[in-house]
Amino acid sequence: MARAPLLQLSDISLTFGGDPVFADLSLVVQPGDRVALVGRNGSGKSTLMKVMAGLVEADHGTRVVSPGVSVGYMEQHPDLTGFATLGDFAASTLEPGEEYRVEQVAEGLKFNPGVSTATASGGERRRAALAKLLAEAPELMLLDEPTNHLDIEAIQWLEAELSTTRAGFVLISHDRAFLNALTRATLWIDRGRVRRQEEGFAKFEIWRDKVWEDEDVARHKLDRKIKAEARWAVEGISARRKRNQGRVRALGELRKERAAQIKRQGTAAMALDTGPKSGRKVIEAEGLSKTFDGRTILRDFSILVNRGERIALVGPNGVGKTTLLKMLIGTEAPDSGRVKLGTGIEMAVFDQNRASLMDDASLWENLVGDPDMRVSGKADQVLVRGTPKHVVGYLKEFLFDERQARAPVRSLSGGEKARLILAKIMAKTSNMLVLDEPTNDLDVETLDLLQELIGEYDGTVLLVSHDRDFLDRVATTTIAMEGDGRATIYAGGWTDYQAQRGDAAPTDRSKAKSKPKAEAKPAPTKPAETLSFTEKHRLEKLPAEIERLEAEIGKLEALLSDADLFTREPVKFNKATEALVERQEKLAAAEEEWLTLAEKAET
Repeated sequence: MARAPLLQLSDISLTFGGDPVFADLSLVVQPGDRVALVGRNGSGKSTLMKVMAGLVEADHGTRVVSPGVSVGYMEQHPDLTGFATLGDFAASTLEPGEEYRVEQVAEGLKFNPGVSTATASGGERRRAALAKLLAEAPELMLLDEPTNHLDIEAIQWLEAELSTTRAGFVLISHDRAFLNALTRATLWIDRGRVRRQEEGFAKFEIWRDKVWEDEDVARHKLDRKIKAEARWAVEGISARRKRNQGRVRALGELRKERAAQIKRQGTAAMALDTGPKSGRKVIEAEGLSKTFDGRTILRDFSILVNRGERIALVGPNGVGKTTLLKMLIGTEAPDSGRVKLGTGIEMAVFDQNRASLMDDASLWENLVGDPDMRVSGKADQVLVRGTPKHVVGYLKEFLFDERQARAPVRSLSGGEKARLILAKIMAKTSNMLVLDEPTNDLDVETLDLLQELIGEYDGTVLLVSHDRDFLDRVATTTIAMEGDGRATIYAGGWTDYQAQRGDAAPTDRSKAKSKPKAEAKPAPTKPAETLSFTEKHRLEKLPAEIERLEAEIGKLEALLSDADLFTREPVKFNKATEALVERQEKLAAAEEEWLTLAEKAET
């Protein structure tokens, strides 16, 4: 006998500020569903989850929860009014005697239930909200970014808990590894429409790209049909001197259909401009030690960071990752030891606490008020990598619309705030990026672009992150802060660190100075890698570049096959010929580069 669905939404429509968020939206969550809810920042993921939780009432449509089904929602910003401690809040809906459930969950999530709500940080508040939900154990859990403010150890604990639960859950997260491990179905919000696929997040991008490809083909056919009908409307009418009114009306309907199609949101036009090269030695640290309140954060740590390396710092929350990062860049002094920065360093810093943003000021004021971006005498322009740009134009490159330019920063979502910080640091030239938790709240598409930019960046990168997939894609070296002042250096990203920590001795760069990235010795447990980080990235990107060049060459050859083009449009013929020669040369060079790198990888 089929079981009743846990939750059903039918024909849901919702409008905020005149703009529809959803229209005629329907979905069903079945018992045991493990669903990823994905979409661009601002697409309405959190709003939809609140509709599912019954916290936001739709303008139209119905929400039905099956009798006896409990629905739990993890609040992003829980209201702790009236509760003395985080534990009191987390246990507030439990029956007497069941408070032990909170204690069990708190141990895995690494938060102290005894912390006063008056002094709790934003991260502690969110962990308390997550603990409350897990302790309640509802039949349907709605989890909005549960991994934010969790370290990797706590994320893995949560992953294990959710993998064994019998409850259904819907999950919003930016953490690819987390989503890949847990989800079996995907809900995708795209331009007010929700699609569902009975595959986990691991298959999402293939599905998304296929949907968009089919859309582009259909749109192209519609455009061609409109052009053909428009030509008939001009030429056919003059020939017969009588309108076929039905066909003209059909043309109008086609144009309405085309106008109603909502353009997909593009990716942010992010770019990193590497300034003049720094010296070969970027950071030289020897014998660093640091103690806070009698607790040893770091003991006798040494490292040499060379130009072009990507150094990731990992470890539990509170172990001192940000402190070590600040010591390495010279903004915090060690108790003992020394740090020497190399020559010609131009640093750009992404702060996890968003301290560089003025919450009560507008986006416009945040950009114009930045001394590094100010254009003398121009209140509506900012300096972007040495070139003046209009404030609104630059904000649009990061997917903000004109209405948001004058809105206060505090009205932005977490992902939008992250994009605004990226807009600020990417306006400057730099040769060293310092990124402290840059991945929180960013959508998948923006994360992909950020990874590509870091991969192509010619400078040095220092990175703190709990995103395992991001670490694997970006880091060439990992510093694992393991408690009691120990910080150990491993080659590679997160997966490499996990593989080495039990089987191989750590890389000892306190005694032997590090070689440049391309010359670094491989980890003992891994086969020798002959490709540098940049070469690996280039080898991955070349097939798409070759395919694009081949497509452009095909279009140009088709254009030049017109025998009358030279006499009819000589300028166009010459430009097309020059473009064809240029692309053929680029194609030959790209194919040769791919062959060289592929052979090098095989050896």
